[in-house]
Amino acid sequence: MNLSDNKMNFSDLLSSTEASSLLQQLIQLKSHTEKSSSNMLSHDKNEYLKEWRSQWQKLSSTQSDNPLSAELIIDSERLATDWLIQLFNTLFADQQVILVRSNDEPEYFPAQNNEPARIEFAHGFFASALHEISHWCVAGDARRQLSDFGYWYAPDGRSAAQQQAFERVEIKPQALECLFTLACGRNFQVSQDNLFADFDTSSSTFAIDVYQQVQSYIAKPHTLPRDAKTLLTALLSACTSSSQISA
Repeated sequence: MNLSDNKMNFSDLLSSTEASSLLQQLIQLKSHTEKSSSNMLSHDKNEYLKEWRSQWQKLSSTQSDNPLSAELIIDSERLATDWLIQLFNTLFADQQVILVRSNDEPEYFPAQNNEPARIEFAHGFFASALHEISHWCVAGDARRQLSDFGYWYAPDGRSAAQQQAFERVEIKPQALECLFTLACGRNFQVSQDNLFADFDTSSSTFAIDVYQQVQSYIAKPHTLPRDAKTLLTALLSACTSSSQISA
């Protein structure tokens, strides 16, 4: 557990070797808990994974091989987000839910009138998409029937008590977001979402709590929510250089 400028360094949680090991454990868990897929379904899944991996490698090579201008960075982020939307919407098509860019703040809308549920993330940001997906993964079937999963939200400038309540419900979602982010080869930082706090926040253990929850998920991947397992398996398969497409 490394500290840098009083912030947790999450990048040391998932080395390439650990990512490969976690992927294999997730694949084994899936084979033990799901009925065998038909050969056609397995073939389709592998074709999707191969395509996603090819697309991600192209995006990653573009980012690493060339110094990017601000305009190209924005374009690269847009393409990465397009990729994530396609991956998510394909993976979870049978659950009648879609991931959608929002021009404003993030919000979740449950399915209704034969329309799929909508996970809207803020301003087209890749990180926001992963964050909102993480909340969806944590939410059970009952909460998925409620707008914004039935959670309260107090805006920035919360009281100390409100901030403590916020941090309690954010530990698992942000731990999942961290895993998804690291699987994509990106850096992760926790968000306490309270820039204008008028109380001392130095005693908060939130970052440590999230870090330890990530460690717990890596050590015990069977404790991951069902849909988090599915998404993490796909991200690790598509984004990690050592991954192998597996049925």
